[in-house]
Amino acid sequence: MQKKIITTKNAPAPIGPYSQAVVVGNMLYTSGQIAINPESGELVSGSIEEETTRVMQNIKGILDEVGVTFENVVKTSIFLSDMNQFTKVNTVYGTYFNEETAPARETVEVANLPKFVNVEISVIAILE
Repeated sequence: MQKKIITTKNAPAPIGPYSQAVVVGNMLYTSGQIAINPESGELVSGSIEEETTRVMQNIKGILDEVGVTFENVVKTSIFLSDMNQFTKVNTVYGTYFNEETAPARETVEVANLPKFVNVEISVIAILE
């Protein structure tokens, strides 16, 4: 099976040996997205809600590039620097999904994240 590298200007460019996303068969795997504005390259700072919104918009940019929506997402992984922020992150995250068809998910508190952000999210989606 071949893998196809996905690149879009609607998500931050990779700054290392990784791709924004990879398609294998009918599955899309995204790299973890943090709150970097793809247009300016600047980190979005402010509230955890603003960070989460930028992260979800970056994911949307990747999904758009391959012609799918959040309805195609089957699994998400959320990494938080502080689990006490979970409710705020979950509120923003929840606006992107239909509760009845929401994907499987794990949420993990970690010691640090790239650029010392507060949240990083990756997704796996089915291409249809």
